[in-house]
Amino acid sequence: MELWIIFSKLIIILFLSFSYVQSETSNLAWIVLSILVYISMNITLYLIGSEKVRIGIHLLTMVLIFITFREVNPLFIMLLSNHFYELAWPIFVKKWLLLVVGLLPIFIVPQLQASYGLITLFCFVVYFMSSHYSKRLNKYESMLDKMRIDMQRLSKSLHENKGYIRQSEYTYRLEERNRISQQIHDIIGHSMTGALIQMEAAKTLMTIDQIKAVELLQNAINISKEGIEDIRITLQNMKPSTEQMGLQRLKLFIEEFSIQHQLRMPFVYKGNIDLITPIQWKIISENITEALTNSLKYSGATEISIDIQVLNKLVRVEVRDNGKGLGAGKVVKGLGIVGMEERTASIKGTVIVDGTNGFSVTTLLPIA
Repeated sequence: MELWIIFSKLIIILFLSFSYVQSETSNLAWIVLSILVYISMNITLYLIGSEKVRIGIHLLTMVLIFITFREVNPLFIMLLSNHFYELAWPIFVKKWLLLVVGLLPIFIVPQLQASYGLITLFCFVVYFMSSHYSKRLNKYESMLDKMRIDMQRLSKSLHENKGYIRQSEYTYRLEERNRISQQIHDIIGHSMTGALIQMEAAKTLMTIDQIKAVELLQNAINISKEGIEDIRITLQNMKPSTEQMGLQRLKLFIEEFSIQHQLRMPFVYKGNIDLITPIQWKIISENITEALTNSLKYSGATEISIDIQVLNKLVRVEVRDNGKGLGAGKVVKGLGIVGMEERTASIKGTVIVDGTNGFSVTTLLPIA
């Protein structure tokens, strides 16, 4: 706000100086001295931090203006309204009353009524606009401070939640390891204990009753087979499916990439996803990552779509963006595309790159 006020005073001083030059006044030395004293008092005004001292300087400046108005030149009255508004602006609630009071000296300068009225109106507009925008600026600064505090609070809460999540994951892993070890102990322990008892008994009866010993050995074999089958079933139930391992990991990566880079990333998959092997999932993930990175760097796209289709004989994976593209025949294969082709060719697949409509990378993998 102070900057606007300083500029308004500078404009009025320039106006007065120009008027004095045009009028060819005889007391030029007194005018220059009065202007220099006025400028010095105003410089002091904005260097002082105490509000009471500033009010005193304002009053002294207004006294100086009245003295120079009476003794030096009537044009000095033009400087009055600026200081009056600066001094009285915080006091008046209804600002239009300030304008009325600021215009009262117009009756003591009949020869300068038009000029004084325009300058008073100009100063009022400057103060009104600067006050209005200062209030808005203070409001936005307070909002910014509140948002900064909220962000700090949310960041602290996020860090605490991350710590809680890490602790929960660690606790869950310990519990899961304990459950698995207990389950395997129960299955293997009971089966092996029963088989061992049967074999010990068969060893004892080997020289006495071979038929009974053979029967006990067969029971031990059956118990061992059942135990092995139970272990196989248990481990199979524990092992995540290919869909969970590949698809869910890819979903998580796409969601994080979309949030991080503010992109729309529709993801569609069709067909029997379980037919995709782990090595194919690895190549699909690496090719999608490389294609997304290239689109982010070069295309200027706002949307990147990912489409996975499991067909009869192959898996088709397409990454397409809505960026500027390259046009037909203008695709230059860099290290990224060459790397995708080499990875895909290692399992007899193919990569197709198209830059005519946006930019797309299609990976074709055979189904064994």
